[in-house]
Amino acid sequence: MTQLPTRRGLLFGAAAVSAGAVLAGCTSNDSGDEPAANDQPAADDKPGKAVTIGFAGPQADHGWLNAINDNAKSRAKKYSDVTLEITEGSNDTAAQIGQIQTLINKKVDVLVILPADGKALTQVGLQAMRAGIPVINLDRVFASPQAYRCWIGGDNYGMGLNAGHYIGEQLKGKKNAKVVELAGLDNLELTQQRTKGFDDALKNYPNIRKVARQAADFTVESGQAKMAQLLQAQSNFDALWNHDDDQGVGALRAIDQAGRDDFLMVGGAGAKSAMDAIKAGNSVLKATVLYPPTMAASAIDLARALGQSKGVGGLAEFEIPSSLTLYSAVVTKDNVDQYLPTGFI
Repeated sequence: MTQLPTRRGLLFGAAAVSAGAVLAGCTSNDSGDEPAANDQPAADDKPGKAVTIGFAGPQADHGWLNAINDNAKSRAKKYSDVTLEITEGSNDTAAQIGQIQTLINKKVDVLVILPADGKALTQVGLQAMRAGIPVINLDRVFASPQAYRCWIGGDNYGMGLNAGHYIGEQLKGKKNAKVVELAGLDNLELTQQRTKGFDDALKNYPNIRKVARQAADFTVESGQAKMAQLLQAQSNFDALWNHDDDQGVGALRAIDQAGRDDFLMVGGAGAKSAMDAIKAGNSVLKATVLYPPTMAASAIDLARALGQSKGVGGLAEFEIPSSLTLYSAVVTKDNVDQYLPTGFI
């Protein structure tokens, strides 16, 4: 889950519905298996031209990245006219470039690439495009728009913005309210975008002041350690925004160990564990802001559409868009049942 390109393109509430419902016109037949709740087949169930899709992503060393792979695999299985060639995945730039070049040499019809480093893998994206293989650039954007046919991904700025507005609405009646922020890796643009969105939202609530910010590493261990530091430094605050539900597991451990329940917490990304806690209603975690891994399923739909020369259902254009920005919905106890099927482990 990483950096956002210029915030252009269509805003699709893909997390609010199944990937197939968003891109109904891009897809076709069901293989016959019962679909998972977050992976319904699309309305067009007619088989089309056979399409081989190459999928290359980073190593699945995080719950969200593992969900990306699972969404791509399960979506491809829904179509008898799709063959998915998936790489092992690597966080090593050279290794991922080699894996993509292997897919290029196999002459797949379309490539879906979630680069470990968008800038570093731009050249291999260009190589694929020049070889006549259209590229769906998933989430982490390449440095040149010439390296991909379509970008689809999450809205990091919108994620922070929606988290800030949710917290603002919960605290708008409280004088001198204080909030703290548990961010992700500070050297990533995505983290900076999430913080900027959060800060911009809080400008609408003059009664709220952010009193502390601590960066963690998107891991359970770092979440626990950095949250413990925040709690020790801040004896009193009203709300916490945590950028990532994986590190949020550790944050909740630190909060429980400190015996604190005097504030509300908002998470980020949409892990199943977070949604389960929200539904149970027995912790400080009251909401999470989605960064939907269903984008990988939608990327398969888009790749299939490209391979079959289709457009997107619901749009008048004959071609798929050049950019799709997914919406960061806020999941609360009121709507958690709707989003639970999209929660990742």
